[in-house]
Amino acid sequence: MARSVVIGLAAIVAILLVAAVFLFVNLPDANAFNARVERIFIENDLTTQAEIKLLEILAQSGTSFGDTLTSYRMVIFVLMVFASALLIAALVFLVTIIGLNRRMSEIEKRGIDISSLMISRAENKVYLNDMAFSLTPANVETLSVLAEARLDDEYLSGTAIEAVLTGRNETDCEEAAGATRIKRLRDSLGNQLVSEVLVRNVAKKGYVLACPPEAIRVQ
Repeated sequence: MARSVVIGLAAIVAILLVAAVFLFVNLPDANAFNARVERIFIENDLTTQAEIKLLEILAQSGTSFGDTLTSYRMVIFVLMVFASALLIAALVFLVTIIGLNRRMSEIEKRGIDISSLMISRAENKVYLNDMAFSLTPANVETLSVLAEARLDDEYLSGTAIEAVLTGRNETDCEEAAGATRIKRLRDSLGNQLVSEVLVRNVAKKGYVLACPPEAIRVQ
């Protein structure tokens, strides 16, 4: 990753340097106009006042053109520096995003390293390692059901979750109702990475908390 950043920065600097050199080389000489006016004055016998006045006007125009061209060079230089900064910042952000995506992929595959999961019914909060999440009472109960199932090393379907929380028979409950409770729980947790990895849905088995049973405490 670090090598890619260095190569990218070097490529950006090289491209911008080549572009800057090309632009500055192809800009006309600031004194070219004045030199041409001076050549006209030398090669032609200008004696009348009107002709001399015309040359003075042309010389003044050349001076203005030179000043303008100098300012253009400065503007081009500032724009090149600004473009360099933007490209370097974009490269850094891109590398950062790639690194975060890789980290998130690793976490999704391996799961979060959870050392402590404490559910506080009194505070309507869940403490995950050093993070605290405020939940609604209904979400606390849903999480408590999942925690108890994890202590028993069990998976719960949506109908099973709904049956435990409502006290009804599973045959009278719908899978969608339990899935809705899980969605509300995940929404309350807020952090997408935490919610998706902590509350997992294993195909053909059901929902389970992705944490070791010994880390769970319910108060």
